[in-house]
Amino acid sequence: MRRREMGRAEQAMTALRDKAAGRGMCPVKQGGLMLVNSHQGAGLVRIGVTQTPEYRNDTSGAIAHLVEVSARAAATGVSLLVFPEGYLQGYLLGEQEIRAAALSLSSPAFEDVLAQFPSSGPVMVVGLIEEEAGSFFNTAIIVKARRLIGRYRKKHLLSAERGYTSGNDCPIFEVDGLRFGISICYDTNFPDTARSIADAGASLIVCCANNMLPRAKAEIYRDVHNEERANRCRETGLWLASSDVTGERGDMVSWGPGAIITPAGEVVAQLALGEAGLLIFDVPAAPTPSDVPRSLF
Repeated sequence: MRRREMGRAEQAMTALRDKAAGRGMCPVKQGGLMLVNSHQGAGLVRIGVTQTPEYRNDTSGAIAHLVEVSARAAATGVSLLVFPEGYLQGYLLGEQEIRAAALSLSSPAFEDVLAQFPSSGPVMVVGLIEEEAGSFFNTAIIVKARRLIGRYRKKHLLSAERGYTSGNDCPIFEVDGLRFGISICYDTNFPDTARSIADAGASLIVCCANNMLPRAKAEIYRDVHNEERANRCRETGLWLASSDVTGERGDMVSWGPGAIITPAGEVVAQLALGEAGLLIFDVPAAPTPSDVPRSLF
């Protein structure tokens, strides 16, 4: 690691030591906003993860909520803001509804969507349904000031997602020195995507999820979503930030979670299950030095 990177990482670790000692942890919750360790010191990047209502075939509603949350995040200095899987059109599974809702990222319709996004503020990771050359993808786009920066397509698909095509790449993005890759929900059940992100020199896994499930199944998984994600953190030494939907639809329910997990697999911050909100947390931009004990997290 270059000397400058080591210095930034060591400063970030000092902030984390302070947090562990009770000095740097500043939890504030007000109106659905949770601000946890508000250092914003050298080597730290402020990220925000959302826990949102579900918007199905309501793109205008989804965008209106995105604009509102983005403004709140920008006001607290957030650099990277994460939204759930399939956020823009909804997590749709029927082939006809997928076809009707999908957007080509080169289309005028998508340009119209971008024109409604904030003209300034944080870089955003937003889940949507993408179409390209007749194929459909469960995609997360990266947007800054109405400009498309890149995309990630979900690699590991559930059997119910047969209307989608698997992605085959693992792009890495950067904001304020923080390098991150993306996993979409079920991707985090497999080590390969997380390992690819780590091997590319990133520090953070961004997880866009949508756990709107039949109530009986949701009860089983209610408190265990973080367990598999924590395994990916321990295996790779990466941080993880997850975003999810919350609410009820008929016999379906989602509680979240929107959470931050450390490289040691500790859930260091999480929004209340079942409540929409915004979680803000400062994470180290540089990879953790190998000589720093994991117990410091």
